[in-house]
Amino acid sequence: MKKNFISLAAIALLLSACGTEGSRSFKTDRFGIDVDSRGYITGMWNLTRESRNFSPADQPSPLLSLYDEDLKRYYYPQKAVYRGGKYRLEYENGSVATVCLDEKDRYFKLKLESLEPRNGIDDVQWGSYYTNIDNLLGEIIGVARDTSAAVGYAIGALALDDNTIGGEARYTSETGPSGYIAHSPDHANHPLPLTLVEGQQFTMGGDGINDVAFYNRKESYYRILYGNTAYVDCNGRIHIRYHSRDRRKGKMIYSPEGNPVFQNNEPNHMMRQDVPGVDFIGSSIALWGSPDSTALMEVIENIVLNEGLPHPMFNGKWVKDPSNFMPDVRTYGGLQDSFPSYVKQMGLKVIHTYDQPFLRADRRNGGYIDGPNHEKKRYHFTSGDLSTREYADLLAKDGLILGRTSISNSMAPGTKDCSPVPSDSICILHRRYLTENLNEKDTLIYIDDPTHLEEIACWEGHSKELNMVKIGKELIHYLGVTKEKPYRLMNVTRGYWDTEAVTHAKGDAVDKLQPAVGGGYAGLIPNLELQDEIAHHYADICKNSGLGMFDYDGQEFFFHTGFGGYGVKRFFREMFAQAKAYGLPDIRFTGATLSEGAWHYQSVWNVGGGLNIYDVKKRVWGSTTSQGKDLRDVTYANFFPSSFGANFPITKNTTVEDFEHIEATAIGYGVTYNMTLGQKDVESCPQKYAIFQVIRTWEEARRANAFPTYIRKMLQNPALSWRLETKADNSGWTLYQMENGKKVRSFDLCTNNKQ
Repeated sequence: MKKNFISLAAIALLLSACGTEGSRSFKTDRFGIDVDSRGYITGMWNLTRESRNFSPADQPSPLLSLYDEDLKRYYYPQKAVYRGGKYRLEYENGSVATVCLDEKDRYFKLKLESLEPRNGIDDVQWGSYYTNIDNLLGEIIGVARDTSAAVGYAIGALALDDNTIGGEARYTSETGPSGYIAHSPDHANHPLPLTLVEGQQFTMGGDGINDVAFYNRKESYYRILYGNTAYVDCNGRIHIRYHSRDRRKGKMIYSPEGNPVFQNNEPNHMMRQDVPGVDFIGSSIALWGSPDSTALMEVIENIVLNEGLPHPMFNGKWVKDPSNFMPDVRTYGGLQDSFPSYVKQMGLKVIHTYDQPFLRADRRNGGYIDGPNHEKKRYHFTSGDLSTREYADLLAKDGLILGRTSISNSMAPGTKDCSPVPSDSICILHRRYLTENLNEKDTLIYIDDPTHLEEIACWEGHSKELNMVKIGKELIHYLGVTKEKPYRLMNVTRGYWDTEAVTHAKGDAVDKLQPAVGGGYAGLIPNLELQDEIAHHYADICKNSGLGMFDYDGQEFFFHTGFGGYGVKRFFREMFAQAKAYGLPDIRFTGATLSEGAWHYQSVWNVGGGLNIYDVKKRVWGSTTSQGKDLRDVTYANFFPSSFGANFPITKNTTVEDFEHIEATAIGYGVTYNMTLGQKDVESCPQKYAIFQVIRTWEEARRANAFPTYIRKMLQNPALSWRLETKADNSGWTLYQMENGKKVRSFDLCTNNKQ
C-alpha cells in the first residue's frame, strides 16, 4: 500500500511538471531549461554531467520581452500557458504573444508567431537570458563560456533571421558598441582593482580617428567590445539578448547610443528609412547549451545547417572549422613574378594584393574593374603585365585566389552613384525643403526647418569635408545653419564634387546626406536598396574580373545606414546569393571590424598588424599597443579565428626559428594572419625555402586536425620552442620541444587526433 502511494505521488508530480500552466522542463541532448508559470527561465542545466543550475536564483530570464520606443519601457511576461508546442505569454500592457518552442536534438528553436494586440510595441527582445557564468563574454554572437576544467560549459543563442540582431531593444540606433568594459575572465588570477566595477564602461584610447591608437588598455581585466549581444552585470555574470524591430515605418534615431565615445565621434540624429514588409513577427532564435569543447562544431554548426544560416566554405570546409584556418599572403613592392610560386610552396591559397590602391565600388564598370576588355594591366611581371582577370585566371590554374582591399559601401567621388550625377538613393539623414527659389549662383539657401542640421554629418569622425546636402542632382557643401528665421545654410559651396550648380524651386527637397569618413575613405553611404545593388556589384567583380577575396576596409560603414546588424546581414546575404547565382565559390573576406551581422559570412579578421598585434621577437601579444590582446580575446570568446594581422615579412634577417614559433602560436590559439611579403625582401632571405617548408608542414598538420587540445595549450606557452617534422613514411608528424637548438621531448601526431 505504501509503495502504491509513492507511485501515485510521483505520477501527480510528473503531471504537474508537464501540465499546461505550471513550471515545465525542456531538454536537448546536452542542455535543459525550466520555464515557470510566468514565462521565465528559472533553470539552465548541463545534461551531460551533474552540474549546478546556471540560471541565477536572483535573476530569472524572460522568454520574450516587449519594448515600447515612445514610452521607453519594457514589458515582461506575467502569465504563461504552454499547449501544443507553443507558449501563450500575457503582458501588463494587454499584449499576448504566441511563441513556438521546438525541442531540437541540440538546441531549442524559439519563434514569435503572433503579437495581438500590439498596443504600442515597436520591438521584441529575446531575453535577456541571464547566467551565472562569469568567465568568457561572447558579445558578438551571444555566448557565455566557462572554459575551466571543472565546468567546461557554454550557453548561447543565435539569430535565425536577418531582422533578429544582437543587442537590446532600448538602443534604437543599433550602431553597435565601442570602448572597453571592466571584466575579469578569471577573478582568482586576474582580480579587478578596487577602483573598478564589473561592467564599468570606458572609451577607447587615442584621438578617436587613428584606429591603432584605439587599443590602449593592456591589463587582462579590460575587455574591448565589438558587440552587445552579451554583456555582464555588476558581478561579472554574463547575459545574452537578441531583438527584432518593426522596420516598416522610419524612425528618428540618435546614433550611437549606450556607449562612451570620443568628442569627434559624438552621436548625431538620423531619420532611418522605412523598410516595407520587415517586421518582428517571425523573429526566431536558437537557444543552446553544450560542453564548451563541442559547442562550435557539434552544436553551432548543427544550428547553422539545420536552419539554413550562411555556411560559407573554404578549402572544402566550413570557414569556422579551426582545422581550416589558414594564413593569407599580402603583397607589397609592386612586383608579382614569384608570388604564385611562394604561395604554392607554403601550401597557402590567397594572394591579397595590398600594393594595389583601394578598390572603390563603381557600378558604372559593370564589374570589369580594368575596363570592358581588361585593357588596364595593373599587375607587374618582368615578362609583361597582366590585368586582374588575367592574373586571377593564372592563379586559378593552381587553385589560388586573388584578393583586393575595398572601401566597403562608401561611394567615392567620381563613381556612378556619387558624382558628377549623384543617385537619388543615397542614404538621407534629414529631409528639409527650400523656402525660396534658388538660382545657379545663389549661396543663400533658405530652408523650412533647421533641426539637427547644425550637426556635422556621420557619428564617426565628423569629417567637415563631407557635410553636404543634395538638391535635385546637385551636391552642396555647407557648415552650420542659422538659429533664427529665416533659416538658411551657412558657408555654402555650390556644385560640390563636380556636380552641376543649377536652379532649384521653392518647395524642392533639401536632403542632408550620410557620408563615410574623410581622407582616402571619402564617399557617401547608399540607402538599403542601393546597398543591395552594390552588394551585387561586388559579386559582378568576382564574376567578371576574377577576384575571390575582399578586404573590406571601412567595414563599419555598413552600420551607417542606421540599421546595425540588419543592414550588415542584408548586404552580405545579397552579395553571397548573387555569387552563388553566378556559380562562384563562396567569397572569402576580411575587414576592419567583426559584428554579429558579419559573423556567419566572414572568413577571417586579418586587421591591424605588426608589433601592435604580435611581437615575434618578444613573443608577446602586442608590444606597442593592446590591439593583439584585445582582438585575441574578442575572437576567441566568439568562436572566431584570431589573427596576427598584417605581419611577419620575410627579410634578410628572418629565421626558421621565427616561423616555427609563429606557426606554433597560430595553431595553439587558432590564429590566421596576413603574411606581408615583398618579392625583393623575400629573395634577400638565405632561409626562405626552409621557411616556406616550415609553414607548409605546420599548415598541413593543422588542416589534418593533428593537434589535440592538450598540445594546443602547450603551444600557447611563449616560453617553449618547437619544431614540427613530417614522418618519413608520411603517416603523420613528430612535434619536438626544443631547448638551445636541441630536441628534448617529442610527441607523435596523426590525422584527426582525438586526444
